[in-house]
Amino acid sequence: MQAPETFFYQTITQIATAEFKDRGSKFIAYTFPVNNKESFKKHLEDLKKEHAKAVHFCFAYRLGLDGYDFRVSDDGEPSGSAGKPILNQIDSKQLTNIAVVVVRYFGGTLLGVPGLINAYKTATALALQVVPIIQKPVEVNYELQFDYTMMNEIMQLVKQYNCSVIKQEIQLFCLMHIGISKQREEAFLYKLKELHTVSVRKVKL
Repeated sequence: MQAPETFFYQTITQIATAEFKDRGSKFIAYTFPVNNKESFKKHLEDLKKEHAKAVHFCFAYRLGLDGYDFRVSDDGEPSGSAGKPILNQIDSKQLTNIAVVVVRYFGGTLLGVPGLINAYKTATALALQVVPIIQKPVEVNYELQFDYTMMNEIMQLVKQYNCSVIKQEIQLFCLMHIGISKQREEAFLYKLKELHTVSVRKVKL
């Protein structure tokens, strides 16, 4: 049985933070909107500089819409006690294109695996409670090539169908990368076909 087609997904668009303490240890959770691994690595590097005295930087992220692009890290904590509880909180909210890093300052008392699972889970849950969750349309990317004289007509369509403009090169001959909501893709392509001089190509960005 085929899964129903998805037209929207849930994510975040801003950074949020929350703190949880247990027996002297401090767990600071940071949520970030991320679209790729490079963006995530930069956030992680910045946190390591900001919290130079912290002992662990445990994290989880999920990218894309197919559910396969994710990673968890316990960063030296017992296996399964940090990264997985963080990811479970992300998944419980059905979020994607998001990363959560929990920075731990050790307070001198060992919490044991159940205590760690609870701490990483709670810190993440608190951060996800304070960050606004938004619904975004699933977009399909296209490359449009057209003569400059067509610019007004193209921009009217882009505006009418709420396309996102990812990249554009405007010269005598123009190149534009756009994202169109999957739900409106068919209607948008039909309209483009009426503009016979526009070259349209589906792309993966």
